[in-house]
Amino acid sequence: MYARVATFETTNVDAAIDMVRAEVESGDTPAGLEGAKMLMLVNRESGKGLGVTLFASEEAMRRGDEALNAMNPGGTERRTSVE
Repeated sequence: MYARVATFETTNVDAAIDMVRAEVESGDTPAGLEGAKMLMLVNRESGKGLGVTLFASEEAMRRGDEALNAMNPGGTERRTSVE
C-alpha cells in the first residue's frame, strides 16, 4: 500500500466537503486515479485538512500524483503541501 498525503486550508469547510463528495459520487474517476481510495480529514475549527489517497502500487501512486497535481483545489481551498 502506498499513500499520497496533501494538506489543505479552506475558508469554507462545508463547501470543500461538498465538492469532494460530489466528485466521488459522480463515479467519473479521473485518469490516473483508477482503483485509488481517498480519505479526507478536516479540522472544522481551523479549516485545515488532510487528503490521503491510497494506491496499490508505487507505479499507481506516481500516476495518481501526476493526476492530482494537475487538478486545482476548489475556489475556497488552498493546497499547502504534498508528501
